[in-house]
Amino acid sequence: MTKKGIVWIRDDLRVLDNPALSFASKNHEIVNALFIYNSELYDNKREAQKWWLSKSLEFFKSELANYNINLEILSGNEIEILSKIKKQDISIYWNKVYEPDQKDIEKKASEYFKKADINFKFFKGNILIEYQEVQKDDGTPFKVFTPFWKNAEQKYLNKPPFKQLNLKKLKKSEQIFKNSIDPKKLLPKKSWYKKFENYWKPSETVALQNTKKFIKDRIKDYGDTRDFPNIQGTSKISPFLKHGQISVETIWRFCGEIKNKGKGYRKYVNELGWREFSHSLINNFPEMLKGNLRKEFDNFPWIKNNEYLSAWKKGMTGYPIVDAGMRELYETGWMHNRLRMVVASFLIKHLRIHWKEGEKHFRNCLLDFNEANNVAQWQWVAGSGADAAPYFRIFNPILQGEKFDKDGEYTAKWVPELKNYPKEFLHKPWELEKKQQEKINIIIGKNYPSPIVIHEKARAAALNAFQTLRK
Repeated sequence: MTKKGIVWIRDDLRVLDNPALSFASKNHEIVNALFIYNSELYDNKREAQKWWLSKSLEFFKSELANYNINLEILSGNEIEILSKIKKQDISIYWNKVYEPDQKDIEKKASEYFKKADINFKFFKGNILIEYQEVQKDDGTPFKVFTPFWKNAEQKYLNKPPFKQLNLKKLKKSEQIFKNSIDPKKLLPKKSWYKKFENYWKPSETVALQNTKKFIKDRIKDYGDTRDFPNIQGTSKISPFLKHGQISVETIWRFCGEIKNKGKGYRKYVNELGWREFSHSLINNFPEMLKGNLRKEFDNFPWIKNNEYLSAWKKGMTGYPIVDAGMRELYETGWMHNRLRMVVASFLIKHLRIHWKEGEKHFRNCLLDFNEANNVAQWQWVAGSGADAAPYFRIFNPILQGEKFDKDGEYTAKWVPELKNYPKEFLHKPWELEKKQQEKINIIIGKNYPSPIVIHEKARAAALNAFQTLRK
């Protein structure tokens, strides 16, 4: 075994249950963690995540120092940087990332290490089970969630139980690379991200604490509370999971310790299943990352309307529940899952703007952006993906607000213009008589926008557009 080990870090910013890091620490005298920041992946594409990444790397660096492991951050192209590593007393390790582009990079890196005669080893990444292991009886991949998850979960349960992986503290540390940059250098140039600090503390410690608290206090009611945005019913672990500050196997292990596994447990575990399903989809059908999985949607009559798109992004559509969701996203870098479906349906079906516009906006604004989840969820709402909701399932934004935010607590928080509005009109404020609007000094069309489209007309137009696919 070589004296030095380098662990190539990506979406695995954690000490606990990190296969590559754990292996390296137990088999080398010197271990360095290497994070390569490729600006092409982030600039003007994933601006919100630059903040999370900067804060997370800062914490991760300090945590690794407790084990005498240096975290070095280099800026540039992954292959160009990895190709500068020459044969010496050194070995390279990494955990896999299940995105087609990242798989291509891993393949090129492996080819270089083989050619340069550099020892390397990779480990299973942050999923429960390798997607290649989950197939139908005929050897083809699943396109429907329920049979996929039934098969995948059983295969995972049949495997030996996952054992907690820890790091071994090393006796000394060394710096291997030159030009290592400070995590603060990764922060977005615009200061809009600073408000995120009011809502998040990106670290492995917080990820573990929040997960344990959710499982202890809230998972039992998750099946009933997860749809209500005014209730703290979800785990909000997704940004931590995306960046690997907690592993999905750690979450599974924590969930497995629940003595009475009821409806909430099953609903939550199924959400982990959807994550597995999404990763399977983009690897078996990588074409869906760039277009419709169902090719008949290639001829769908989308509308290009920058004015409507801008109103949607800014939370100024005139539909309070839609606007509340979009404003929560911009303010916090996160949006409640029920609202993600509502705002996506509104963009795709009420405005008939291509789902790719929404996917791109979410990618740039979500702290928990995950390529597999994001594109799979957008195509699910559009009806163009695998096991998708039918296109004719069009959310009524008024009824969605009245059902899932009945008292208007969530809506009033994010659309403060309407905080004094009568509750019975909160989700359809234009129906309040003009005299009453003047009395409370909230004039629709002045203090808050009128609806940019009329629900009934937009729904009818969407259904007519959908009919064109059948011709």
